[in-house]
Amino acid sequence: MKKVVVLTGAGISAESGIKTFRDSGGLWEEVDINEVATPEGWKKNPARVLEFYNQRRKQVLNAKPNTAHLALVALEKAFDVHVITQNIDNLHERAGSKKVLHLHGEVTKSRSTADPGLVYDISGWKLDIGDICTKGSQLRPHIVWFGEQVPQMELASEITSRADLFIVVGTSLNVHPAAGLVHYASDKSRKFLVDPNPVGVDQVKNLEIINEKAGVGLPALVRKLLSEI
Repeated sequence: MKKVVVLTGAGISAESGIKTFRDSGGLWEEVDINEVATPEGWKKNPARVLEFYNQRRKQVLNAKPNTAHLALVALEKAFDVHVITQNIDNLHERAGSKKVLHLHGEVTKSRSTADPGLVYDISGWKLDIGDICTKGSQLRPHIVWFGEQVPQMELASEITSRADLFIVVGTSLNVHPAAGLVHYASDKSRKFLVDPNPVGVDQVKNLEIINEKAGVGLPALVRKLLSEI
C-alpha cells in the first residue's frame, strides 16, 4: 500500500469556521502574540494566556470537520495516510483520520509546567489558574509557543522522507520549521499543493499545483488518486 503524507495548515480548518492567525481579520489582528503565545507572555500573565486558549478551545469544540477533512479519511481506503498538521484543533481526528501528528500541539490538551511529559485531555473548554498536574504544578495549554522547540519535527521529517505521495493543503509554507518538510520528500515522490493563493515552491520536483480552496481542491484530488488505482 502506497504511503501518502499530508501536511495541513490553517486553511483546511478555516472552512470549518476556525479563524486563522495570519489572514485579514485573523487572530493576530486582535491580540499581541507576545502576550499570549510565548513563554514570556505566560510568565507575565498566565491568566490571560489561559483565557485566550479557552476561547480558541470553545471555538474548536463548536466547529465541525469539513469536506477536506473527510476527503483525507476517504483516501485511507486505498492508501496508508499519515496527516502532519500545523493546526492545534482536533478536526482531523473527529473526521476519522487514524494517523495524525500535531507539530504545534493540541488545544484540547494541557500539560504540566513542571514535567512536559505529563499531558492531559481537557474536559470541556476551560483550563484555569489552579488546575494542576499530578505533581502539583499549574497546567498550561499543550501548545508549542513562539520561541519553543517543535519536538515532533524529527519524527515528521522521517515520516515525510518515506512518502510515495506528499500533499500540502491549507498552508502558505511560510511557517517554519514545518514549511521545510516539503524538502524531505523524495525527488521521486509525487507532490501536490492545494491552495487558492500563490505559494513559493521553487525547486520542488514533481509538484502539481491545484489553485483551489481546501474544501474544493482536496476532494477533487482524492477522487483523482482513487480513480488511478
